[in-house]
Amino acid sequence: MPSDTSPYGTPPTTYRDLLRNREFVGLYAGFTLSVAASTLSGFALGTLVNQQTKSPFLTAVSMYGATFATVLGALTLMSVADGSRPRRTLVALQCVSLAGVAAQAVPGLPLAARFGLLLVLGFFQSLGTGARMGLLAEVVPTSTYALARSLMNITSGGMAILGYAIGAVLLRFLSPQEVFAVATALTGGGLIIVAVTVRERSIRLTRRPGLRQTWTTNTELFSHSGRRALLLNLWVPNGLIVGCEALFISYAPHHAGVFLAAGSAGMLFGDLAVGRLFTAEQRRRYAFALRLLLAAPYLLFAVHPPVLVATAAVFIASAGFAATLPLQEQLLELTPDPVRGQVQGVESAGRMTWQGIGAAIAGGIAQHFTSGAVITFVAAVSIAITVFSRPFVVRARAVRVQEADA
Repeated sequence: MPSDTSPYGTPPTTYRDLLRNREFVGLYAGFTLSVAASTLSGFALGTLVNQQTKSPFLTAVSMYGATFATVLGALTLMSVADGSRPRRTLVALQCVSLAGVAAQAVPGLPLAARFGLLLVLGFFQSLGTGARMGLLAEVVPTSTYALARSLMNITSGGMAILGYAIGAVLLRFLSPQEVFAVATALTGGGLIIVAVTVRERSIRLTRRPGLRQTWTTNTELFSHSGRRALLLNLWVPNGLIVGCEALFISYAPHHAGVFLAAGSAGMLFGDLAVGRLFTAEQRRRYAFALRLLLAAPYLLFAVHPPVLVATAAVFIASAGFAATLPLQEQLLELTPDPVRGQVQGVESAGRMTWQGIGAAIAGGIAQHFTSGAVITFVAAVSIAITVFSRPFVVRARAVRVQEADA
């Protein structure tokens, strides 16, 4: 585990303190630019595919299909995140991303090639996430890991909103290929920042990373009941609630934008409050309540509430996404130092994949029932999973305490 010390004598307790850490600033700035580039390139690709095919399905897949490729990285080569030189690995993976985004800017590239690039980028981006989060756990003290993840979550949500807004403006004046060029420049900027600010780390595996090592670590990860319970709670309830959000357009076409904006604002508020204002003990104490909060307000959709009430419900529910912070803290505490990057990469890839699965499940059920009924049903299932798995999460915490005492 990283120590509870910092270059400044005491662990940082505010975002400003974190931003005094040069290496964290490098990881954070690189991450911010990568999210901005990914959002712009996804929006540009969706626009291009829509212009060429007029297919809503292909347009949606082009914008979000990369999330399904992340699970391939988790199942095959995620162990590279814990190689002997994680900084070099992260830089190399960002070089691959740079090449992929630049290739999308080539005029006249066939759609099949663009979708192929999309999957390749999703695969390597999942490995990059594992490498970045493994480095993050070493760059910041353990006591401020949740604070650092909170800041990154806030930035990710904010940059996604801002990226889509900027993308819409840019596409009024630029072609999709030119927007890809802007995304390429942002990706290159993130690469340079990481390369010049982050130093190499050496607390890593002595065995060679690869498919066998990935499977060995994943088998060990899922054989531990505590980690299984934490991953279940990090993936499934969140993914099901994303399924609820995927039905906003079907539920209220004229107000879906308001609901989505309220959801983004609630998520940012929750991450800010839980990451910045709560202590580690308070995060652990309120983790279960936050997981219930994530789904409970959606039960109101059964009675088709007024728009203002539904908007408030979405805002309040989305604050519950901050429950990932204490769960991620617990997962880190149960993870051996040499495989932190892979475990966090698997957690991130699984969470993103379950978002796609949740949307597919909700959308499939909504083919036969009203959207309001499906939103209520999916939220109820999310609550049931949270309640059912609570004893296992509590047991995981008890095991961690016993291991620490030993």
